[in-house]
Amino acid sequence: MPMNYKKLKMLRRSRVMWGSWRVWKPRGIFWLGAIAVGVISVAFAKMADAAQHLFFAMTSAGEYTFLLPLIITPVGFMLCAWIAATIFPNSQGSGIPQAIAARHLRDVEDRSRLLNLKVATGKIILTITGLLCGASIGREGPTVQVGASIMLQAARWGGIAQARGLILAGSAAGIAAAFNTPLAGIVFAIEEMSRAYESRANGLVLMAVILSGLASLALVGSYTYFGASTVLATTAKDWALVLVCGVGGGVFGALFSALALKISQRIRRWNRYTPLRKVLIIALICGLGSALLGVMTGGATFGTGYEQARAAIEGHGTGQLFFVEKLAATLLAMLSGIPGGIFAPSLSVGAGFGSTVASMLGASIGLGAIVGMAGYFAGVVHAPMTAFVIILEMTGNHEGVLPIMAAAMLGYLTSRFISHEPLYHGLSRVFLAQSIRDKRATQRHDAPASTPSP
Repeated sequence: MPMNYKKLKMLRRSRVMWGSWRVWKPRGIFWLGAIAVGVISVAFAKMADAAQHLFFAMTSAGEYTFLLPLIITPVGFMLCAWIAATIFPNSQGSGIPQAIAARHLRDVEDRSRLLNLKVATGKIILTITGLLCGASIGREGPTVQVGASIMLQAARWGGIAQARGLILAGSAAGIAAAFNTPLAGIVFAIEEMSRAYESRANGLVLMAVILSGLASLALVGSYTYFGASTVLATTAKDWALVLVCGVGGGVFGALFSALALKISQRIRRWNRYTPLRKVLIIALICGLGSALLGVMTGGATFGTGYEQARAAIEGHGTGQLFFVEKLAATLLAMLSGIPGGIFAPSLSVGAGFGSTVASMLGASIGLGAIVGMAGYFAGVVHAPMTAFVIILEMTGNHEGVLPIMAAAMLGYLTSRFISHEPLYHGLSRVFLAQSIRDKRATQRHDAPASTPSP
């Protein structure tokens, strides 16, 4: 009898708890946040594509309009850099370093400086503006910061204590919705964002990816980012192509990463004392360099590079030096300080490199493009699992999993010999250091003045 009464009491308490608003409020806000990430990611993608198409339409409308980038691109770079520095601080660059840094910060205010709805809004507006000016940037990295900002805001509204887990969940949901690659979103969260498996956060990540993916599916349907590919590595020449693309992609990926970190460090030292004026000078130089590259290549280096990458995957060459030109354009956009990611441009560089190698070896250009993407991307971000899973899902080539995996691993191992520091984690230290400096400055300002002894 006492046992039955005890069980009945626990059952009643459980029913009351599950019917409580305090129990369902954080869950409901989390679910709405994850759905919002999917909806906003789709809207962001549509607006970014429209901006890029408008730029190409403007610069190909007449006989001399191909020269318009010489004005539009430098001015646009300066405008984006100025707005990012004055109105939307911490919106510069990819956005992934900010999300990584926020996970390491314990103070709520410090996290809020890097991830908030104002920064997310600025990130979307300025990335679209950058694409409208022809910048070699992508929207996928910015979607990570946007997703993390939305989920962190959901944590505040819902009173959810797992802020670190929600940043991870928002980042994964952003990648999943941006590329329609749910598995890559999860792997990215584990391998790149946290650099470790966190069992306490896995449920949050999985649920966020599912809900954002369902929202994306409802709006745009199921699709493969680069279309379907069926190329396979069947001959010795094909596997030689995998080897060269893996190792060569790792070398160029490491070169890009090392240059980005080294030059960024020099720029920060140079503009330490008059930051805004020198930020605009750097943006002007990078914008002019991007414009000249674009004009000389007939517009090939402008924008995300999606069309060139897809053409290479479908078996069409991109030009022997396209990958070098696109690498340079992406590096200039990154160093300029304007908001924008490197995911899509990096895939374009890798596809161009693989296409060039395949043409030289007389092998399949489609296979070269895919394994070139895997090798180069893994070399840039030092995340081989993310590289092969995201390319696998973007091309739908599940039969080619072994060559893609091998190229990604070769690219990663080669890159580690040349550039030991992962790009995003190296850049995240800048935001961590800035947060520490801001906190010390605040403490000095708030400290009471010392009273001299009589």
